Amino acid sequence: MLIEKPDQAGALLHPLRLELLKLTDEPRTCTDLAEVLGETPQRIYYHVKVLERAGVLEKVEERKVRAISEGYYRATARSFWLSPRLVGRIGGPRRARDQMSLGFLLALAEELQTDVGRLAETEREEAPTLGFTAQVRLARPADRTAFLTDIQNLIQSIAKKYGAVGPPSLQPKETSPETFRIIFACYPRPEERSAS
Repeated sequence: MLIEKPDQAGALLHPLRLELLKLTDEPRTCTDLAEVLGETPQRIYYHVKVLERAGVLEKVEERKVRAISEGYYRATARSFWLSPRLVGRIGGPRRARDQMSLGFLLALAEELQTDVGRLAETEREEAPTLGFTAQVRLARPADRTAFLTDIQNLIQSIAKKYGAVGPPSLQPKETSPETFRIIFACYPRPEERSAS
């Protein structure tokens, strides 16, 4: 489940509630959860209700135990992703102008995380995806421009060969099951940059 609403994120970002979510992959009662966590059932019930209102926990069954109704709760998803859009862009337009390439890369990373979160919500486990990572060491700093140009030309050539339709803003809202998104990022490894 992709968490895009601040109230949902607020409900999740509490240590006890995170533990409750981890324990509710199978239906459990507040009494069961209280025993495992060493808490009172009343305290657990309060936090379960907060999670239920946020839509990340659901009551799946109710049983009578010694004349008392007891609910069984289960997490609504296998995993939860916090959308980068919860915080929004820090620094505003001036910062984006000052660091245009870094700002663009951050925007791509946010889009990738959001797309993967939505894909995990809607797709079967075996979605046709591809991930690739490599580290390239350039012999001379002067090789940087040629390297980046070669990469850009290669990606553009592949995209053109398979019918690229341009950036997402120009793409139609409706996409076919065979529409794939390519995001390519190239950046200097942070731990290898000098302090000067």
